[in-house]
Amino acid sequence: LSNVPVVTREDCPALMKFPDLLFRFRRVALIVVFAVGFWAPWERLGGAHPGSTWLWLAGSLTAMGFFTIASSTVLVIALATLALLMAALVRTWANAYLGSDVVYDKEFHSDRVVADGPYRYVRNPLYLGTWLLTAGISILMPPGGALFAIVAVTLLIVAWVMAEERRLTVERGEVYTAYLKKVPRFFPAMSPRIPAGTARPYWLQGLLGEIHLSGMTITYLLFAHRYN
Repeated sequence: LSNVPVVTREDCPALMKFPDLLFRFRRVALIVVFAVGFWAPWERLGGAHPGSTWLWLAGSLTAMGFFTIASSTVLVIALATLALLMAALVRTWANAYLGSDVVYDKEFHSDRVVADGPYRYVRNPLYLGTWLLTAGISILMPPGGALFAIVAVTLLIVAWVMAEERRLTVERGEVYTAYLKKVPRFFPAMSPRIPAGTARPYWLQGLLGEIHLSGMTITYLLFAHRYN
C-alpha cells in the first residue's frame, strides 16, 4: 500500500497542521485525563473521600440481588483484568507490526500504510487497546472520575482517528480509501478483511514496547488474589 504519490505538507498546510497537533500531544492528553479521573474534584466537594468505582459497582450488583458482595468484587476485578489483558494483547500485536519507534514517536508517520497483522481486522488496534486500558484502570477511580475518563478518552480517540484518516486519505490516495472500505474502524471483524501481506512481526519489540500493560495485568491479578 505504498505506491501512491505523496501530497506534501506544502500542498495542504492547514489540513496537515491540525492532525499534527492532535497526534503530537496524545500522551499528554491521556495523562491529564487519567489524572483528573483519579482526582475527580467534583466528588470531593463535601469533604469526604470518594470510594472507588470497583466497590461502587460491586455494591450496586449486590444491592440488585445478583451476587454476594464477595462475588461482585471478584467479578468486577475479573472484567477489568480481562480488559487490561485484551489491551496488552492487541497493542503488543499492533506494536510488533508497526514498531515502537512509530507507535511512540511524536511525529505522524504517513510514508506507508500497515495493513497486516491486527490491521487486517481493525484499522485502529492501538486506539482500541487504549480504550480497553482506560476501562480497566477506571475501576480504581471514583465513579464520577471513571465516567469522565471513559467519555474523555472516547472523544479523544474519535478526534485522533478522524484527523489521521483525513491526513492519510490526502497523502496515500485511493489505496488508503480502499483499505478504509474493507476494514472496520473500531470494532474488529471476526475474520480478516484483507489478504495477509509480507510484513514480519517483531514480537520482542512489541512485548517490550507494551510491557507496562503486561505489568498492569499481572498487578491486577495479584491484587485481585490478595483482595479481602
